[in-house]
Amino acid sequence: MYKVYLKKREEERLILGHSWVYANEVSKIEGTGKNGDMAWVYSYDGRFIGRGFINHLSKILVRIISRNEEEEINQEFYENRIRKANNLRLMLGYKNCYRVVFAEADNLPALIIDKYADILSVQFLSLAMDRAKDMIVKSLINIFNPRGIYERSDVKIREKEGLPLIKGPLYGEFSPKVEIQENGIKMIVDVENGQKTGYFLDQKENRFALRRYAKDKEILDCFSNSGGFALNCAMGGAKKVTAIDISQFAVDNIKENAKLNNLNVDTTCQDVFEELRRLKKEGKTFDMIVLDPPAFCKSANEVKDAYRGYKDINILAMKLLKKGGILATCSCSHYMTMQLFENMITDAAKEAKKEVKYLERRTQSPDHPSLVGSDETLYLKFYILEVE
Repeated sequence: MYKVYLKKREEERLILGHSWVYANEVSKIEGTGKNGDMAWVYSYDGRFIGRGFINHLSKILVRIISRNEEEEINQEFYENRIRKANNLRLMLGYKNCYRVVFAEADNLPALIIDKYADILSVQFLSLAMDRAKDMIVKSLINIFNPRGIYERSDVKIREKEGLPLIKGPLYGEFSPKVEIQENGIKMIVDVENGQKTGYFLDQKENRFALRRYAKDKEILDCFSNSGGFALNCAMGGAKKVTAIDISQFAVDNIKENAKLNNLNVDTTCQDVFEELRRLKKEGKTFDMIVLDPPAFCKSANEVKDAYRGYKDINILAMKLLKKGGILATCSCSHYMTMQLFENMITDAAKEAKKEVKYLERRTQSPDHPSLVGSDETLYLKFYILEVE
C-alpha cells in the first residue's frame, strides 16, 4: 500500500478537482508495491486528498480517481461513472454522436469514450485504465449494447506510461467505417484510420454556428479533415465551398461525405500554407475563410514557434479576405491559452493592416466539459471575426 504526501500547498489544485499528482509535487512516499497499484494521497499536514493509481514511469505519479478513502474500484464503480457521464450528454440532447467520457473532466482520468452511432471508440491512455479495460468494456456493453467497440490506443502518451501503441476491435464484428449524423449532415467516420478516435467531435457546435454566416458566400475551409466545416457551410447556402487538406485520405473522405449529402464541395490536396501563399500571389479573395489547424504546440516549449505559425497563417487568411469578410480561426492546444491566442490575433491584424472585430468567442462543445482548476480540459479556442 502506497501513501503519497504532497509538498506544502500542492493540494490546492487537487481540491478543486484536478486529478494529476506530479512527481515533483511530492515530499515523500511511504509503502512499497508496483506500478498500477492504488496510492492514498495526503496533504503535507496529513489530510486525505484522494486515491489513485501510481506509476513511477510517468511524470504524472498518481492519477486520482476517487475522493473516498474506502470506495472499491471495481466494474460497478466504472459502470456508474460512465453511466453518470452519459446521462449528462443525454440531458444536453446528444443522441447519435458525442463524447461519452472526457477523461479527467468526468472523473475517469486517461479514459476517452466516443460514440459514433452504434459503435464506440475508446482510448485507454494510462496504465491504470489499460488494466481496467475488461471492466470498462463490460460496462459499455451493459450501458449501450453497442454493435461494436473499437480501441484507438495508438497515442504516444501511452509510451510515457510504459505501454505499447495499439488499436483494434474489442467487441463485436463490424466495419470500421460507420455513418453518423451531425447537425443533420451524414458523415462517414473511420474509427480505424480517422483522426483521434475517428473524428473531431469537439467542433460540432462551432461547425453549426458558421451556417449563419455562410449564405451566398465563397468560402475556403483550411485543414478541412473530414469536411465538417465545409459541409455545414454548404448546408448553410454558401455560393461555393473549397476544402483544403494535406492528406489524400482526408480529401477522399470529404468527397465521400459531400456525395452522401448531395452537397457541392471542391477539394484540394495541398499543404495549406503553400496553397494560401499561391492564392495570395494570384490575387484570389474569399468571403469567408476557416482555419482549423492541428495543434501547433504539444508542449510548453513549443509555444513560441506555435505562436509564430498561428500568426503567419492568420495574416495570410486576413489578406485573402474581401473587405468585411469572415475569418473563423481556432487552436486546439491548451498551451496556446485564450489570452495568448487573442494576442496573436491582434498581432496578425496589425501586420496584415486590417481592422478586425470579434463576433463570437467559442470553445469546445459541452460533451467535452472543462473542469475548474484543470487548464488541460479547456483547450479549444474558436473565434469568428469580421475583417475590414
